[in-house]
Amino acid sequence: MSAYNLNESYDSYRTVDLEARAASASPYELVLVLFDGLLDELARARGHIEAKRYQQKGQSLEKCLNILGGLNGALDYENGGELVQGLARLYDYCIYRLSDVSVSLSLEGLDEVVGLLGVLREGWEGVNATRK
Repeated sequence: MSAYNLNESYDSYRTVDLEARAASASPYELVLVLFDGLLDELARARGHIEAKRYQQKGQSLEKCLNILGGLNGALDYENGGELVQGLARLYDYCIYRLSDVSVSLSLEGLDEVVGLLGVLREGWEGVNATRK
């Protein structure tokens, strides 16, 4: 089996897994599913940069930017107050950094975003745990 077929098979599995998780998720669990997909795709983008696969890097970063845009767009600005404003700024910053990474190929910039999003994911996981 070629590497392309292996990647295609993995992508199909991942899509089915994400769809199954999303179909049965609460709103908080859905945010966690998005974060998991985002962190997974950031790891793939890192691999593409390291292997100098720039077209695939661009596709991975585009997926990441779309997920961040979706997370940002789902924020409740009317009722969320200062917390939502802070999340929006953080999502915007991550979008800015990933846009820079796309051009600069900076693994340090990518790692910074992964670190920030990892902390945010832990926070969402804590919120989800308290809601059960």
